[in-house]
Amino acid sequence: LKELGVPRKKFKLMTKGAPISGNEARKLVEKQLEALKLDYIDFYGWHGINNKELLKVAVEKNGPVETLHKLKEEGLIRHIGFSTHGPLKTILEAMQTNLFSFVNLHYYYFFQHNLPAVQLAGKMDMGVFIISPNEKGGMLFKSPEKLKNLCKPLTPIAFNGRFCLSHPEITTLSMGMHEPKHFSQNLSILNKKNYLNSELTKVKAEMDAPLAQISGLCTLCHECLPCPENINIPEVLRFRNLIEGYDMVDYGRFRYNMFEGQGHWFPGTFSFNCTECGDCLPRCPENLNIPLLLMQTHKKLFSKSKYLKHKLLFFIKSILKALKVWKFIFN
Repeated sequence: LKELGVPRKKFKLMTKGAPISGNEARKLVEKQLEALKLDYIDFYGWHGINNKELLKVAVEKNGPVETLHKLKEEGLIRHIGFSTHGPLKTILEAMQTNLFSFVNLHYYYFFQHNLPAVQLAGKMDMGVFIISPNEKGGMLFKSPEKLKNLCKPLTPIAFNGRFCLSHPEITTLSMGMHEPKHFSQNLSILNKKNYLNSELTKVKAEMDAPLAQISGLCTLCHECLPCPENINIPEVLRFRNLIEGYDMVDYGRFRYNMFEGQGHWFPGTFSFNCTECGDCLPRCPENLNIPLLLMQTHKKLFSKSKYLKHKLLFFIKSILKALKVWKFIFN
């Protein structure tokens, strides 16, 4: 930042951390300020309120978020928020603590389940930052031809960006650039007085149409959860929707093969764990044959090589950890 020569008042800086105690929070922020060579941080996010247990850790008395507020009083932080990959219920509970002034969350054209959180943020005057709209939002920098054609005259990146910004509650898109040409695509969606204009409305109608043609469409109501085998049924069937409607196989593979390796960041097991217990069937308002659809989607998306690689790495890490414990005991 110093080398760029940009005056401090000309930019806003956000960073994050997941300290689990008040003392750790203070030490971390002080270390980050030293590394950044700054006097204060504009936006500080407690990173990863992904379940109720982590929410409890973050907001407990004399805990990390309370300490962040003390640091705010000392002038070291301007705004305190949180980032989340968690379920909607957890996001809403975190917002309703009234401890945060902004939230980083997932919301895109292809994932609209968190709309209630976006709307609540607007009512609470909280800033809304959208996490990685081009990657998590659909790997839009690598869109299939069908998706490109449906979005014309816009690009998939421009359509999704304008869709997000057509919600007045959404304040910022956290873009990820994979190629230089993406800068112009991303910048082209900005500075529009009316994002929800006739062009966007027309393209959205084109984008909505394929969903109506899908046999066995999952409406992503989440009534099927919880699953006894911890299968993230709505997410798997969302991938199926995207494959059937938009040929988004690459994105489906990218996300599906993250299961069982991301912990609370992306919870769920692979669909081959389905025992066909039928627990989800009476709860599905669409009367879908969920076990069948899960296995069909699994066959299209599962990467055996990635799965075996993950298992091998986990085994190696377990051995190394055991060796460290063994060495500690006998030293």
